[in-house]
Amino acid sequence: MSICLVIDEMHPTLKALLKAEGVQIDYDPDLLPAEVPAALAEKPYEGLIVRSKVQVTAQLLRHGKHLRYVARAGAGIDNIDMAALDAAGVQLINAPEGNSQAVGEFTVGLLLALLRKVAAADAEVRNGQWRREANRGYELSARTVGIIGCGHMGQSFASCLRGFGCQVLGFDNDPAVQPTDYLPLVPLDELQQRADVLSIHIPYSTANHGFVNEGLLRGFRRPLWLLNTARGEVLDHAALAALLQQGHVRGAALDVLDNERIGALKPEQQARFGYLRTAPNVVLTPHVAGWTHESYQRINEVLARKIGELMRG
Repeated sequence: MSICLVIDEMHPTLKALLKAEGVQIDYDPDLLPAEVPAALAEKPYEGLIVRSKVQVTAQLLRHGKHLRYVARAGAGIDNIDMAALDAAGVQLINAPEGNSQAVGEFTVGLLLALLRKVAAADAEVRNGQWRREANRGYELSARTVGIIGCGHMGQSFASCLRGFGCQVLGFDNDPAVQPTDYLPLVPLDELQQRADVLSIHIPYSTANHGFVNEGLLRGFRRPLWLLNTARGEVLDHAALAALLQQGHVRGAALDVLDNERIGALKPEQQARFGYLRTAPNVVLTPHVAGWTHESYQRINEVLARKIGELMRG
């Protein structure tokens, strides 16, 4: 039976799911990052399952001489050196299908919260204020929603929007991404001309660092609402803060930040965060768009199926 090392917390169904695929797991989520290389070298592990505890680099892979695959429990692979995997002949497996529904639903929730001023109104009522006119909002059905990044997450968000009657447009620079009846693809400049809302769903990579920058945001014809449930580093937060203050961005909902270690922000990040956390037209959540009880289990199911397919050739 093949052996796999699991170094991060996983839903308890994983052991049984992988056993059914002929894979035994050594489950050690309490391993410290510095202990992972030695643990990987202890046995002839053919698989390594991770979340975000470690950076999977060429140096780490050298300790796993029998590795056939690295499985990322989730969608993002920004902690995995793909060139190193290719050089080592190790296959990458990830599970964007596992939490795409969760991300789609959550992004709709963020958008409704922005358009209807839910967070600000809630705070006011809790403070004894009852201001109806100041909290008059906008209907989603009258908006055009632009989606940048039309893979699993962008498609899920678009699918969840179908019942609202709004227009949805997508842009993706990956030629493998195909349009659907609920997510037509348009050039970026057309999306900028037509959209009232921008939702970011691109993965992080060096090429995508700061992809949504001041120039891109200023290219939108109308002031827009902005949503980011992808990765904080794909958005220029300095540009966002400036454009919020200027009114070019009407509001923002951020599930991710460029630095999510809130207690260890750099001075310029601390200044931006100080503004964002007090702005009434900004909604902040702690990277939980894909973090549901259902997705926690579904990720296991996707990984087990893909690992089984790989092991069967």
